[in-house]
Amino acid sequence: MPDFLTRFSCLLDVGSVANVARAFDLYIALMAENGREDPPAEPFLLSLTPKHGATRLWLRDPGTADPQLLITFVTRCAETFGLTGTWGFQWAGVASEPVVDGFSGGAHLLDLSTGRTIEWISTGRWLAEGDAR
Repeated sequence: MPDFLTRFSCLLDVGSVANVARAFDLYIALMAENGREDPPAEPFLLSLTPKHGATRLWLRDPGTADPQLLITFVTRCAETFGLTGTWGFQWAGVASEPVVDGFSGGAHLLDLSTGRTIEWISTGRWLAEGDAR
């Protein structure tokens, strides 16, 4: 029986070095909230890596993670820090071994100033809509 994993790796610029420390506080609070859920969503990893710059956080899965938890974190950062513009990421859904329909993907684009989704697509939805034509 294969395992199904959601993979992603992306950056979020929080605007200032002062906001970086506050973003880690937001992350810790969100992970605590998530831990009280039954069941909790698969968490993502957060780090600051010099090669990405002093204000760009690296957000990624540790093997699998819930994209909605990532989106919640980004919208909280945007609201807290007054971020503007757009932010997006891509994900891949992979099965640990080849199975029919065991692979997927998608992308999500947010308006940071409102926290609203501008657009999102999943390859599964795209294929289903194509079948309906």
